[in-house]
Amino acid sequence: MKKQLFVLSLAMLLGVNHGVFAQDNNEIDPKLTEDWTHKPEIVSSDKYGESPSDAIVLYGGKTDLNKWVDGKGKSITWKAKGKALIVEKNGGMITSKRSFGDMQLHIEWASPKKAVGKGQQRGNSGIFIMGLYEVQVLDSYNNETYCNGQAGSVYKQHAPLVNACRKSGKWQTYDIFFTAPKFDSDKKLISPAYATVVHNGILIQNHVELKGPTEYRGQPVYKYHKAKLPIQLQDHGNPVKFKNIWVREL
Repeated sequence: MKKQLFVLSLAMLLGVNHGVFAQDNNEIDPKLTEDWTHKPEIVSSDKYGESPSDAIVLYGGKTDLNKWVDGKGKSITWKAKGKALIVEKNGGMITSKRSFGDMQLHIEWASPKKAVGKGQQRGNSGIFIMGLYEVQVLDSYNNETYCNGQAGSVYKQHAPLVNACRKSGKWQTYDIFFTAPKFDSDKKLISPAYATVVHNGILIQNHVELKGPTEYRGQPVYKYHKAKLPIQLQDHGNPVKFKNIWVREL
């Protein structure tokens, strides 16, 4: 009996309190939590994948070849065919003339239609954000390799959540959301870099923390660098194609 009375009393008490809180909340002016300090910029985008109105287009066709330079700061030797930019063997890494920090990067790529080689030798390239942090490009369709080196990996750091690769030769999309690392006035790391990657509309990297710049051998370690740096695309000896490359600065 005492237990029943206690439960009843507790229920009544909670009910009374709930009513009081509800009444107090109803007396709060909703305008107090309305933010009128600014208006978000209007950005238009007619079709998914097409560059939105506030994007910086880095490659939309051969007229954009002059937005990139080779390792010596000269005109690139990669070939333009239609709207595609094709890796030229021995053409070397290419670098965007413009530099970026926090960004949304959209890029489309395709490995050769004829699957040649296996593992890291099939359709290999890479997207180096800030020239330091690589998101791997690789033909990972029926092609086994180490998981933190397959398509969509943050190379040698984070394997993708799933393998979202399409068949060899098919166009694929990456949408990369990147937060640049921050350094203090003494050039010490305040906060690391983070990356989110969507591959063909599928989330494969969910705000992962980068351990430092990409390293092929050994462990990555942060070193001070500028707040904005160029994007680089890799020549790994395979004729990988790229198109529709654009950036939104965040």
